[in-house]
This record gives sequence, structure tokens and C-alpha cells, in this order.
Amino acid sequence: MTDPKGTGAEQGESRVLLVDDDQNLLDSLVRMLRSEHELFTARDGAEALSVLSACGPFAVVISDLKMPGMDGIELLSRVQRASPDTVRILLTGHADMQAAIDAANLGYVYRFLTKPCPPEVLRLEIKNALRHAALVRDQRELFALQRCKVLLEGVVKGFSALVEGRDPYLAGHQQRVTNLALTIGRELGLTGGELETLRIAGLLHDIGKVYVPADLLCRPGILRQEELSIVQMHPEVGYEILKHLDQDWPVAVIIRQHHERMDGSGYPQGLTGRFITQGARILAVADVVDAMCSHRPYRQSLGIVRALEEIEKNKGRLYDERIAEICLELFREKGYSLTEPADSPRDFID
Repeated sequence: MTDPKGTGAEQGESRVLLVDDDQNLLDSLVRMLRSEHELFTARDGAEALSVLSACGPFAVVISDLKMPGMDGIELLSRVQRASPDTVRILLTGHADMQAAIDAANLGYVYRFLTKPCPPEVLRLEIKNALRHAALVRDQRELFALQRCKVLLEGVVKGFSALVEGRDPYLAGHQQRVTNLALTIGRELGLTGGELETLRIAGLLHDIGKVYVPADLLCRPGILRQEELSIVQMHPEVGYEILKHLDQDWPVAVIIRQHHERMDGSGYPQGLTGRFITQGARILAVADVVDAMCSHRPYRQSLGIVRALEEIEKNKGRLYDERIAEICLELFREKGYSLTEPADSPRDFID
């Protein structure tokens, strides 16, 4: 057995385990392949399983069929159970061809090769096996990623429902803001991952309101300054909740900045235009439009006309000018409505 150079899945991506009771053959294979692969050897099935347990995983296991004790078919069937992603190759003589075919049909073997196997054939089959192992690994990782996205979608919807459950006046608000923000984003030329980031940020932009006492959210009267300050902490709280997400996926930053204004008059950081991320600028406009068109405990809906007047009056000062213009065009020229149906999450995932 060769000395392992390391452990773990990364090393397993190119490791090859050779199993044969003929030491001369093993030595010959090692001389032929050691410059191309990280090789391990075993003289029988029991030793091979020990090597697999101690030094695995392996990308490829190549085993002789006829060995004392455990034969190659039994070994590779046990390798399959212990390490399903390992590609298994069986070396067999012509007289044992039916046994090899049966093993392949049962799924124990990826390939079977007849002995003696020409070096160029063995090299090619190992290359093909490594390619197959990489494909299987990629498919498994893709499945895991897709599952994570499904789980994330459930978490996002759960948090969104939690926020709206604490404040009945927010019912539908986060989804409507998200729909408008995504429409503006597409008009700006955002695609794929950018739109998905914006979608998640839109659905969670008020998550920090879980910190705000429910009586402040639903109080019909005007809030005192200290009470208003508590409400205005919700972008910062939202950031703290989500800040550990991937830095290349700036959902938390967008949420933190969605109440910032281009002239620095917003909160919680008082940022000016060039320091506010594009996603936050988009959400700021969409949030204001829907908030003004929604009923609040301290006032009735102001309507879309008043909301658009607010955007037009303050474009370039409070709101990003280009984003504000796109918003106005959507409502005034393209017939956009806040009752537009929600887009499917799959439309925005790369």
C-alpha cells in the first residue's frame, strides 16, 4: 500500500486502489501508472476494505476476480455499499466472463476488462472512470444545491409570514414590493443571480420588525420620537439576523440600506448615493410606492397617484433618478399594477 498524501474528498477525487493477489502484477501496474495517479494497493479483499476504510474515499477501485478468500465480485459489491460514488472495475479471465457480466448487470461493476489487459486499454479505462466519477460527484453536488435552494425558499417564506403575522397592515406588502423591485431590476438589465438576490432581499426586507413591539407596529396614533427610533432600527436588526450569509450574496446589506436616501437623509447609517448598493436603491423606491398605497394604522391609503408624485418630486434627491424614472414609466406608460402576480422563484435562479 502506498503512503497516503492526505485524507478527505479532495484527495479521493484522483485516487486509484489496485487489488490483486499477484504481487508481480501489482508491482507492474504501479510502475506503469504511478506517474499519472495516486495509487494504493491491496493483496486481497479484506486488505482492500481496510485500505478503503483507512484511506478512502477512492475515485476508482480495480480488482481481480479470482482471489483467495473474498473474490472480486464480493469485494466490489461491498465497495459499492460503503462508497457508492467509487467507480468499480473488474479484471477477469475469459472463462469467467459470465460472472463478470452478471456483476455488471447487478450494478456492482462499472466496467470489466479481460486479462491480460493491454496497458493502453487500462490507461484509457482509468481515464474514463475518473471522468465518470467526476460526473457522478457533480450530479450529487447539484442535487444537494437544489435541495438547499428548496429549503432556503421555505425559510424565506416562513420568515416573511412571521413578519406579516405580527403586523396585519403588512399583509402582502413584502411580496408586492418584491414584484415591483424585480420588474424594475429587469428593466435595468439585471439577470439571474442578481434578480434572485433582489427577490430574497425583497421578501425579507422587513424581517427586522420582529424586534419591534407589536403595539408600536399597530398603534393608530403618532409615535413619540423614542418609539419611532425603535421602529427605525428594523433595517439594522435585519442586517444582524442575515449578515452571516455569503458575502457574494449581499441580501443583508440590501436590507440594511433599503431606508437610506440618496442625499444622506435616510437611516440607519445616513449613507449618500454612491455608498448605497443598487439593490437597496431599487427596494427603496418599490417600498415607498407600496407603503403609500397601503393602509396603515395611522392613515388610509394615499393611492398610486400620490405615490408616483412622491417618486417624481424626489427623484435624484431621495431616490436614484434612473430607478425612479423606470418606476414612473412602468405605472404611467406600461400599465404596471401593484396587483401583478408573483413571479416564480425559478425565474431568477441561475
